[in-house]
Amino acid sequence: MSRTARRVLLTAVVAVVGAAVVVALVGGSGRERRKRSTRSTDARPSSVVTIDPGTEGTTIAPGFLGLSIEYWAVEAYAGKNPAAINPVLTQLIRNLTPGQTAVLRIGGVSTDQTWWPVAGVTRPPGVFYRLNERRLKVMRTLAVDTGAHLILGVTFEADNQALAGAEARAMVAAIGRSRIDAFEIGNEPELYGNPSFAWYTRDGHGVMGRPAGYDAPQFTNDFTTIAAGLPGLPLAGPASGAADWLDDLGPFIAGNPLLRVVTVHRYPFEACAGPPSSPSYPTVSRMLSPLGTTDQAGGLASYVAVAHAHGLPLRIGEMNDVGCGNPPYVPNSFAEALWAIDALFAYAQVGVDGVNVHTWPGAVYNLFTFSETNTGWQGSVEPEYYGLLMFSQAAPAGSRLVKATSSNPAVRAWATRAADGTIRITLINDDTASAQRVAVELGGSNGAATVERLLAPSATATAGVTLAGQTFGETTNGQLAGPLVQTTVSPNGSSYPVSLPPASAALLALR
Repeated sequence: MSRTARRVLLTAVVAVVGAAVVVALVGGSGRERRKRSTRSTDARPSSVVTIDPGTEGTTIAPGFLGLSIEYWAVEAYAGKNPAAINPVLTQLIRNLTPGQTAVLRIGGVSTDQTWWPVAGVTRPPGVFYRLNERRLKVMRTLAVDTGAHLILGVTFEADNQALAGAEARAMVAAIGRSRIDAFEIGNEPELYGNPSFAWYTRDGHGVMGRPAGYDAPQFTNDFTTIAAGLPGLPLAGPASGAADWLDDLGPFIAGNPLLRVVTVHRYPFEACAGPPSSPSYPTVSRMLSPLGTTDQAGGLASYVAVAHAHGLPLRIGEMNDVGCGNPPYVPNSFAEALWAIDALFAYAQVGVDGVNVHTWPGAVYNLFTFSETNTGWQGSVEPEYYGLLMFSQAAPAGSRLVKATSSNPAVRAWATRAADGTIRITLINDDTASAQRVAVELGGSNGAATVERLLAPSATATAGVTLAGQTFGETTNGQLAGPLVQTTVSPNGSSYPVSLPPASAALLALR
């Protein structure tokens, strides 16, 4: 898609080299059944991670981890039959939000390229995807089968209140009010007046959706106008990824009383932004560094504060690692799984209320691929999904982040405490060449901890990923398969010894 990767960095990325301490929070699981005891034979650890369960931070809200799917990609993933959608997809979504109401966002670039046909109205020239009742019912079945609520993108770039209203009313009629959390009007409006990101092409020339110089105050007024023609359901916005636009977040919220969810976009790297030497250009080493995680999260803290001051949640309605297309040197690889774990914890730490990880077939960050045969559906699960799944185990709904510090910047550490007292500690080795011997210091604990690992042949591996010894393979049910592998680690004095292979993650759990 010509505009799929349009992203504007929210803040200037700052290279952080030689950081002595990484503050974070971690999680574990406890689901594995096959156990073996182990003790470290290394004399000295290469990293010391200190956990302070008494210093609590953000609570992980139910539905924190959601997905975002382009309109045209819904059928590519779910199928075209609303009476029998892809059960592998529904299970993969359910895996990420056990016992919770998932939040699915339908939209993206396709939000402003989609419409509900209206009698007597000519299709806008920038629109290519036509909604109909069957397609909307596929979305409804997907929501019902996954137990999800939807945030639905509504056309904005066409600048037509009647079209937007007709589209939203059709969604309510086919999907039902109870399944719609909010209408998100438009997508990345900061690009509407940018000649580099034309809405459509005419006579070989790009045509913009708004005049050059279109700004946040103008968008706020237009948003209010379009909103007045929609059914009286909650609204989400501004769906922007630009810092200069988000600096006007307060006036935007004040000007739209039906706004119930503040949505922003976050992509740390851009394949089209400058030369490979630019810190915003994606590489594996940059992805596995603060540039792609904690630096990005830190840039959101002020916007979280504004949203919360107005009594609204802030949700990253669309996020992943690389915008502006598929870079040649960063394949859909295991590095993205490690990045995802660190990024999700970093966003939670600064108070983000939820995220929607974007995916579409063919993207460098595509989470899964499906095919349908006479015998049913089959799916192939990409590496990044494994990272999302480990995070969901490490940070269950209702758990709170607790303080974790690492003596080694190559080892990221995050920790959570669940309502039942379980401490879960996530360790990520960002070093792609060297193993790490980690001593996890947890004062007052002397019981055994269980460990599960997220492993792959290398950071750039596109296959061979395992979580707790299990893998999805070519799955027909969306569930991990194979023997569960869990290690039991007893404390060595005051610390728990954990070895981390290069480019890997581990999850400890203890009570």
